[in-house]
Amino acid sequence: MRPELTASVAIPCRYFDAGVCRSCSLLDVAYDDQLAGKQARVHELIDGFGAIEWLTPVASDVAGFRTKAKLVIGGTTDSPTLGILDAQQHGVDLEGCPIVTPAIREALPALASFITTARLVPYDIPARRGELKYLIVTANARGELMLRFVLRSTESVGRIRKHLPALRDGLPQLRVATVNLLPEHKAVLEGEEELWLTEQRALELPLGDVELQLLPRSFVQTNESIAARLYETAAVWAEGLAPASVWDLYCGVGGFALHLASRSLRSGDAASRNDRVQVTGIELSEDAVASATMAAASARLDADFIAADATQWALAQVSAPDLVVVNPPRRGIGAELAGWLEKSGVRHVLYSSCNAESLARDLAAMPTLRPVRAQIFDMFPHTAHFETLVLLERSFWYQ
Repeated sequence: MRPELTASVAIPCRYFDAGVCRSCSLLDVAYDDQLAGKQARVHELIDGFGAIEWLTPVASDVAGFRTKAKLVIGGTTDSPTLGILDAQQHGVDLEGCPIVTPAIREALPALASFITTARLVPYDIPARRGELKYLIVTANARGELMLRFVLRSTESVGRIRKHLPALRDGLPQLRVATVNLLPEHKAVLEGEEELWLTEQRALELPLGDVELQLLPRSFVQTNESIAARLYETAAVWAEGLAPASVWDLYCGVGGFALHLASRSLRSGDAASRNDRVQVTGIELSEDAVASATMAAASARLDADFIAADATQWALAQVSAPDLVVVNPPRRGIGAELAGWLEKSGVRHVLYSSCNAESLARDLAAMPTLRPVRAQIFDMFPHTAHFETLVLLERSFWYQ
């Protein structure tokens, strides 16, 4: 017997109400109640680690906030679906998804039409036939787009190139387009090989006073306005600590590092390098490091970026900086890096966490680094997920 479905409350969503998409699992909860529940959960998990100054949570827009859409392609060449797959692996069209930014949502009819024009065959998972697996679309604050075709092979690349000029005429906001090759039949989003379709290779992402550069295989937060608030808040908190040196571990495309470097430049004497913070970003993804390096060079910011494993790189250094920023994936920083931070003598750590459970585990492994300030940034409305920024301070100094 099919369970009774609840209706959307936070924002109207016909897909949620019809039961065809429940990705936004909390849409049946008023937004203020969602935020209160997230705040209660993180308080429950980390309040016991210290006397924490909690700042007011940073709320998101409730609709149109998602600036990256990962669209599974189903249906047929003549009638494609752009969205998700149902339990039977059939395509479910989500062209009207209300959480997607208007710049992407308005482009989807043209992209669906392009699939037909270029005769791209949607990949059929059960049959293991077809070519086009996903479209990945990213928008910036100016409404400019990056488009990636995730294909099984190069069979349809020629047709994509042939018809791309017409697509760009219809979507003049399209700046970057690529083909990503994913020949394997496995549950991953992208492959290792990227083919360029446009001369421009990076999408500019203006976030406050910093403009990031996004290459196709680089990770970026999907809620641009909240990400900007998060990075700026971290820079303000760091400025109050007056560090001479900063490591940004798991730096991605440089969001934290570049904002810290930019704020240091604005607050100090621009003519004197001694007034600037020495910022080093560490990230395993070479594409992300290339993105961050491009952005630093374009803005003339003093920030260096290195492609390396964050934990192994930190353990190999002979001395520690004044401040460490960590922004790990959901698993957290783990016992090895937490143990190094605990023993390192680092005075302050800024921990940006997308998983309060792993944050609590990591705090337990760093007993002399006590949380003194924290704030929730609701990066993921209508889900149980959220970002928490925590300032940790050494409770006693190593000699």
